[in-house]
Amino acid sequence: MKIGLVCPYNVFAGGGVQECVFAIQQELVRRGHIVHIITPKPRGSSSKQSPDGVLFVGGATKVKSFHTTSQISASADSEVIDTVLQEHNFDILHFHEPWVPFVSRQILSRSDTCNIATFHAKLPENRMNRTIEKVITPYTKSIIKYLHQLTAVSSAASDYIASLTDRDIAIIPNGIDLQKYKSVAKKPKKTSKAKTIVFIGRLERRKGVMYLIRAFEELSKIDHAVELHIAGAGPDEKRLRSYIDEMAIERVTFYGYVSEEKKISLMRNATVLCSPALYGESFGIVLLEAMALGVPIVAGDNPGYRSVMQQRGSLSIVNPKDTASFIRRLQLFLEDEAIRTAWIQWADKYVEQFSYKHVVDSYEDLYKRSFSEYSYRKSISD
Repeated sequence: MKIGLVCPYNVFAGGGVQECVFAIQQELVRRGHIVHIITPKPRGSSSKQSPDGVLFVGGATKVKSFHTTSQISASADSEVIDTVLQEHNFDILHFHEPWVPFVSRQILSRSDTCNIATFHAKLPENRMNRTIEKVITPYTKSIIKYLHQLTAVSSAASDYIASLTDRDIAIIPNGIDLQKYKSVAKKPKKTSKAKTIVFIGRLERRKGVMYLIRAFEELSKIDHAVELHIAGAGPDEKRLRSYIDEMAIERVTFYGYVSEEKKISLMRNATVLCSPALYGESFGIVLLEAMALGVPIVAGDNPGYRSVMQQRGSLSIVNPKDTASFIRRLQLFLEDEAIRTAWIQWADKYVEQFSYKHVVDSYEDLYKRSFSEYSYRKSISD
């Protein structure tokens, strides 16, 4: 099949959606499909040629989107869009986050093929939600009519679009390169007497890092072998560092933004990965990565994380604002070897379903069924 994966973000800037799009493309190409990523040209790029497998349509503009700053698609020339669609004659156009303005809607309004959407994000669960909904709801409603199939990466990610339509929404989760992480998991860990709690993510309020630091502050007073390692950057970094200095909390290390290699090394050698996000999570890729690496997790109680941490994984979920419960859950995974072993054995099998091979199985099946239905309906209407 000829497939176009439409990503409204700068695909070279990193990010969960971008990684997902590249991984789907790679697996589909391996299966013999012809796949192009359609995306805005990176801001500041002087290159006139797009890389193999990538088609630039419009340019990327830096904006603050929900919880972070992203480079998203600005308006594109209509003739450029028409040329791309005519030249490649796609069987399927798969739009990731189609509610993000503006190129996705421009392409949808000109598309003469089967259009599939995947919704990744969850709207904030705070007072900003109503304001955001007022802005994006009319726009989102205007694109639904162009979409033939709707999907979301989790039930949490489907909440918003489900409020706008009574159509079925297929849940197809995000995935990971399972072989990559499991090959690392087979390597021996660094030997250390310390028990390490590792956080990896953006340093912003919704990620709950301050609650982790406060829990660690109390835990470190009774366990002098425990350390906290924080990898990531963001607007809260100065505030978090100031609190640690003011309270004279020892054995806390900040790494700042880290490379993928360093991130995996920190996770692999962690005793516990802690991701205490309070809200705004639609899934939880970092949780899957920890599972594949054989590292126990303590995670915040939010809808996105709950959708991932099913079965025995529910033991990992905790309310970060309840400091006493938070500390007990950390202690459980830091100290109880029987619990750790049972959890790791469960996670090793559970995470298999999130291999991109299985994820793309679902998308490939959806593409074939949707294209067949679309072609049949079009033949009748013609």
